[in-house]
Amino acid sequence: MSQLILDQRPMARDALLRRALCAARGFDALGVREGDAVALLLRNDFAFFEAQQAAAALGAYAVPINWHGMPDEVRYIVDDVRPKVLVGHADLLAPVRHLISADTVVITVPTPPEVRQSFLLDDAAVALPPGATEWNAWLEAFTPWDGPGKRSRATMIYTSGTTGHAKGVKRDAATPEQAAAYAALLGSVYGLRPGVRALIGGPLYHASPNAFARQALHMAELLVMQTRFDAEAALAAIERHRITHMVAVPTMFVRMLKLPEAVRRRYDLRSLQWVTHTGAPCAPDTKRALMDWWGPVVYETYGGTEVGTATLSTPQDWLAFPGSVGRLTPGARMALYGNDGQQVAPGEVGEVFVRVPAYADFTYHNHPEKRAAVERDGLISCGDVGYVKDDHLYLCDRRADMVISAGVNIYPAEIEAVLVQHPGVRDCAVFGIPDDEMGESLAAAIEPMPGADIDAAQVQAFLSARIARYKVPRRIDFHAALPREDSGKIFKRRLRDPFWQAAGRSI
Repeated sequence: MSQLILDQRPMARDALLRRALCAARGFDALGVREGDAVALLLRNDFAFFEAQQAAAALGAYAVPINWHGMPDEVRYIVDDVRPKVLVGHADLLAPVRHLISADTVVITVPTPPEVRQSFLLDDAAVALPPGATEWNAWLEAFTPWDGPGKRSRATMIYTSGTTGHAKGVKRDAATPEQAAAYAALLGSVYGLRPGVRALIGGPLYHASPNAFARQALHMAELLVMQTRFDAEAALAAIERHRITHMVAVPTMFVRMLKLPEAVRRRYDLRSLQWVTHTGAPCAPDTKRALMDWWGPVVYETYGGTEVGTATLSTPQDWLAFPGSVGRLTPGARMALYGNDGQQVAPGEVGEVFVRVPAYADFTYHNHPEKRAAVERDGLISCGDVGYVKDDHLYLCDRRADMVISAGVNIYPAEIEAVLVQHPGVRDCAVFGIPDDEMGESLAAAIEPMPGADIDAAQVQAFLSARIARYKVPRRIDFHAALPREDSGKIFKRRLRDPFWQAAGRSI
């Protein structure tokens, strides 16, 4: 029998799907109709799948909310999308419940024991308030939904908002042809097929883990979720459950590679067949070390919430073209543009614009003018800068993260890829800060490895031996913890903005 596992607690897939249909009946009773929204403020949990599947059955949009957000950030998304229903874990709803409009029905999911343990939550944090509608009791009051099927609508993901408020990527309902092409594309980039054994360590509010999980839910013999990514626990899960397929981000690879060698050798990982990573560039040395350890099973994709999966690099392809993010996926189109709005020549750096026909067209919910701003010649930008060589795409950095110092373009991602290789560095972020002479200069925020004894001079010497001097950050700050999502993405704005605000300038 196919099943899901949350950390170590199992649930039969058929039981979960039945509960999802009961929730669909309940949502229908609350007035959820085709094209409406159901918001999810949930960590990785069975309830996430139940609520998401219930919305899909009605042709409604499931809207996962990044639960790392501050209360005002969560309120902004809820106010923007105006969901008929908000389903959330008790501890996540507590600080925002009073901010939610009375027009939205709030249903509370008890915070599961695995989440309580992972996030060290006490009884007060997870308590259900008086009068709360409790998820399990609520859905069990309904029989399974048996209404007519609705056209497929993708999950509405809100982008991370690196330049202002997050924006909801709202897709049109997919045509049957697009739905078939989408399923085929996901199969080719994630390797999913009936009978795989899948692992998810990243948060389900992110596009790639969410897409992987939605497909794996119906195809996998076993789907294992971590409530929170832990490097050694992931290795243990791979061995224990004979995991064949997983999705990850480079930060996860770095953390696993930095485990003591004795710990790494403790686990049998020979079951792995296909590991897909996306979300950020992976340093070539990191990826090479990972494939030396795991074998040629690491696949890389490039794309974004707006465009979907635009490129794929197989292990063999990457070994032949190290550092690239691969070739275009079937049917995809791409062009790179310079600051003058003209296409750049092959090998020249430009902003990357792509289009993937397997994904239905989209708009930014309530902000169609912002949708027009990212389109050029029918192609869409995700804000990345790169170049094409030998039909392969190479990324430099996010356009918004590029630093211009004394007129020279500097890409922090290149520096971060080197810095994270320092044995005393657990996490890092490099960004531009105001400089009266240079316009901008580089700063690095570092989260040291536990017990590491490193200082700024040592870090600068390490970098100076490996990259050009002008790329070495002048300022080095150490932090007990960086504001990083479980996906591995750092909230750079929270690190960078105070410097610009103090200078009375904006970036």
